[in-house]
Amino acid sequence: MTVPVLLAIADAMLVNGVGLGLELGVSVGAALVLLLRRRFPLLVFLLTLPGLYIGYIWFAPMIGLYTLAARRPGRARLGICAVLLIAAHFFPYPISDFELTDYRENTLVLIDATVTSAAPIALGLLMRTRRELASRVEDLTRSLRREDRLLADRVKTTERARLAREMHDVVAHQVSLISLQAGAVQVSTEDAAARAGARTIRELSVRTLEELRHMVGVLRADGGDAGAAQDLAPQPDLEELPRLIEMSALDVTYEGGVVAGAKGAKTVERAAFRTVQEALTNVRKHAPGARVRIRVDPLDDAVQREGEGADRSGGAEESRAGHGLRVEIRNGPPDATATVPALPGGGNGLVGLRERAQSLGGTLEARRTSDGGFVVRAELPYGRVGSDPGEYGAG
Repeated sequence: MTVPVLLAIADAMLVNGVGLGLELGVSVGAALVLLLRRRFPLLVFLLTLPGLYIGYIWFAPMIGLYTLAARRPGRARLGICAVLLIAAHFFPYPISDFELTDYRENTLVLIDATVTSAAPIALGLLMRTRRELASRVEDLTRSLRREDRLLADRVKTTERARLAREMHDVVAHQVSLISLQAGAVQVSTEDAAARAGARTIRELSVRTLEELRHMVGVLRADGGDAGAAQDLAPQPDLEELPRLIEMSALDVTYEGGVVAGAKGAKTVERAAFRTVQEALTNVRKHAPGARVRIRVDPLDDAVQREGEGADRSGGAEESRAGHGLRVEIRNGPPDATATVPALPGGGNGLVGLRERAQSLGGTLEARRTSDGGFVVRAELPYGRVGSDPGEYGAG
């Protein structure tokens, strides 16, 4: 901003000296108005012309014309300004010194004036064209990146559909066989306990197939339509907890009940259901034969209870009192005589539950207890209406 002004002032002093006078005054004034050249390029250029005409300076009017060409291009405007600069350069001050018959000198001055006006215009238009090209290249780069993202989304959608087909072909087939075998046992056996177990296996198989169908629908949803995918997803809530506990075949004591929630409570209840489901799965894997206690309370009642022994970070939990659910699943040590089932695990169940709780603005704690058992405690506020962290698989 100040370098062109300093160059113009130096030009004025070199041409007109340092003595006070009209020539130096108009030349320095022409240099100073360059400070406003970006905001008022046309006006600044016109104000520099007296410096060229009276003080014979070049830098100020050329810089003004360059700025005008770079910021306010227009053929008519630039043509008129070029003619004005040529006239200010061609005619001497005072005008009475002009010699019309000195053809050779006048021709040389006219050529010099034309070059003086053409050079800044050409340079200004060149810089403007360069900026426009840079802007278009940037737009093109963004467009290419957007196309790359769209292509990646299409690839992921295709891969998701392939995985959905694989899941359906492999898992559904195996679960269907389990259901058929359980049905055969239920029909053929005379043992009441075996018949009840076979019936439970069939019900679990049917439920698994139904949820698998929903999950396949989610995987095959064509990206972007989150609402459709959400409609396809299973929607369990606390009303289904007793059924889940009954079919778990574990020694479970359930305390609490369905809490009538405010708007947005369904998402929280679904998270609570998945927390209990994952905890029961982990009990079957790692603590067979253990006694389990499940408690679901309003968050305000749960915070007021004492003797829970969990680590807390201060008053953050109390501030959410009355605005969510607290879910606690506590199991004792495993039964030494029970057979440990060889069930596979991915190690992601508790991680997924913690991410779910955090996405709802809550917390999840999982730790061992002093008696050799394990406790999972989640606090899920109602605060984030409409948030759905998705369905996390068991680990």
